[in-house]
Amino acid sequence: MPDAISLFAQGTRVLMLPAWLELAAVVVGSLSGSLVAIERQLDLTGCVALSLICGLGGGLIRDVIMQEGDVYMLNSTAAIVLCVVAGAIVFHFPTALRRVPNAIEWADVLSVGLFCAAGVNKALMYGLGGVQAVLMGVITGVGGGMLRDVFLGDVPKIFQPSTNYYAVSALGGSLVYLVLYRYFHVMNPWVAIVCTLVTVALRRLSLRFGLVSSPSHDYTNELLAPMRRVAERAQEHSRRTNQ
Repeated sequence: MPDAISLFAQGTRVLMLPAWLELAAVVVGSLSGSLVAIERQLDLTGCVALSLICGLGGGLIRDVIMQEGDVYMLNSTAAIVLCVVAGAIVFHFPTALRRVPNAIEWADVLSVGLFCAAGVNKALMYGLGGVQAVLMGVITGVGGGMLRDVFLGDVPKIFQPSTNYYAVSALGGSLVYLVLYRYFHVMNPWVAIVCTLVTVALRRLSLRFGLVSSPSHDYTNELLAPMRRVAERAQEHSRRTNQ
């Protein structure tokens, strides 16, 4: 009967996310951060810094929270080099990417989808439950963008009431990954690709139809209104009875 270590090794081989997919997530995230840096007219240092933050930030938050396995950015020299190179290229040659319609939006949502897959994958690989795996997927997906907004002094996009279902798209993609793997036994890279496509599709649909989150609405009066009417009727009945 296989021991726990061999079972973990088998599960790791089955769930292992292809290196090219992980690096693709890093590169796309880096491009997203670099394009925002160009839009904000930052210098080369700022552009490379945002490239690193968006390319590696979500995974760093995930790894710190999970405290399982290694810290991806510290064990992947290629990922760090790619972030620096991507930031430098975008800084010196921004026109090529600017010609792509909605380049920032596409790079942003693609990176969210890819990082969602990476987050759910690692959580499942280390035996976390379904809820925790989905949470890690969402955090990994939106973490880099959240850190980017914080470093730029903005309210993170996922918290803004006018955002077109940014975090909801990440949640949808992460749930699809979990369901396909756990109940339909779809393996990588296909489950990761589907997760990414679903995340992108949900985000694009929210933009296409103008679906946005809304600020808080106070329902206290609506909730208490029936009780107040009952109390008023009781008082009116009591007055009539006394007369």
